[in-house]
Amino acid sequence: MVDSEVLSGQLNANGIKVVHEHTKLDHNIVVVNTCGFIDKAKEESVNTILEQVELKRAGHLDKVYVTGCLSERYRHDLLNEIPEVDAWFGTMELPQILKQFNADYKQELIGERLLSTPKHYAYLKISEGCNRTCSFCAIPLMRGKHVSKTIEEVVAEAKRLVQMGVKEVMLIAQELTYYGLDIYKKRALSELLKHLSDVKGLEWIRLHYAYPSKFPLDILDVIRERDNICNYLDMPLQHISNNMLTAMRRQMDKQEIYDLVAAIRDRVPGIAIRSTLIAGFPGETRDDVEELKSFLEDVRLDRVGIFTYSHEENTSAYDLVDNVPAEEKEARAQEIMEVQQEISFEKNQEKIGNTYKVLIDKKEAGRYLGRTEFDSVEVDNEVIISGDAELPIGEFVQVRITKAYDFDLEGEVI
Repeated sequence: MVDSEVLSGQLNANGIKVVHEHTKLDHNIVVVNTCGFIDKAKEESVNTILEQVELKRAGHLDKVYVTGCLSERYRHDLLNEIPEVDAWFGTMELPQILKQFNADYKQELIGERLLSTPKHYAYLKISEGCNRTCSFCAIPLMRGKHVSKTIEEVVAEAKRLVQMGVKEVMLIAQELTYYGLDIYKKRALSELLKHLSDVKGLEWIRLHYAYPSKFPLDILDVIRERDNICNYLDMPLQHISNNMLTAMRRQMDKQEIYDLVAAIRDRVPGIAIRSTLIAGFPGETRDDVEELKSFLEDVRLDRVGIFTYSHEENTSAYDLVDNVPAEEKEARAQEIMEVQQEISFEKNQEKIGNTYKVLIDKKEAGRYLGRTEFDSVEVDNEVIISGDAELPIGEFVQVRITKAYDFDLEGEVI
C-alpha cells in the first residue's frame, strides 16, 4: 500500500491523474502492485492481473503494467504466461515505471505520498528489506537486504503526514527492531521513537512487525514514558515448540520467548501484544500444536493472527517435505484460533464498564466503528458505537464499554 501511495504521489506530481482501486472504469491505464509472499497472496495478485487483462482485451484499457513482489520474483515465468501485460517491474524499479508515462522521478518528493487510507491514519515505512534467514520466508528474495531510512527522513515524512491530517501512524518494515543497525551501527528504534513522539499533532504511534530475537528492550521505556506511543506491540512469534523454532530458523527458543513476553509486560504494564503464528510447518506434530495452545493459555496474548504454512520456492524450508495436508493445516489453524477466541472473549469482558479513548474510523449501517490504542486497523478489534449523536470521522472520543464479544466491543460516547 505504501509503495502504491509513493508511486501515485510521483505520478500526480507529474500531472497524471491517479486513483487508488478505482471502480468507475473511466481510466485507461492500470498499474497492478502485487504481493508474492504466500500462496493466497500470489493467487489474489494473479487473479487481479487476469481481470485487468480481460478488460484490456475487451477494449476498456489501453495498458496494463505490473509491479511489486510477484513481478520481482516470477517476472520471467509471468512474461510467457500473461503476454498481454505491457510491462513488468520489480520492487525497486519506481523510476522505470515513471518512464513509461514519460514522467520524471522527482527526488525532492521523497516521502510524498497520495494516501489511499482514510486521511486520519497512515502507514509509515522506516526501512526496506530483511537480513533474517527464517526458513519459511521469501521476503529477502523479493526485497533484498535491510536498508534503514535515516531518522531525519522518517520524521520529515511523519510531519508531512500530520500536515495532511494524519493523527495515527503505524510504523512498518520487514523487521522493525533491526532499525538503524546498518546506518548507525546500533539498534536505533528507541531513538527514532523519541523523535517521532515529539512531532506535534501526531497523537498515536503504533509499532508493527517487531522481530523478537535480540529484541531492543530500551524501546519499552520509550513506549511507557510517551503518551502518544500506543501501548501496543505487534511481534510475530510464529511458534513456540523448540523443534519448530529451530526448523523455522527463528534464532530463539521457547524459554526466551516466555521471558521476553514477561519482560515486555513488566516494563509496560497493560500493553496489548499482538502476534502471528504459523500452522502446518513441515514436520509439525500434534505435540507441537498442543504446545502452542498451552503457550496461548499461559501467556494470554491480546491479539493473534494465524497463517497456514505456504511452501515457497528458494526458501530453505522448500527442501523439507511439505508433509501436512492443506485440510490438516486449516484444521490446526482453526483449533489454535478457538483457544485464542476464548482468551480474547475473556479479556474483552474485563473491559466492560471501563472508558477508553477511541479513534472513530468510519460509519457503517448506521453505527460508528472505532478503535482503542490496543487495536490496529483491519486486523484487530473494533469498538461499535450506537446512539444518535453525530460523531466526526477521524476524531477521538471517550467511550464507555457496555458489551463485549469475542473480537469486538460495544460502547457509548461519554
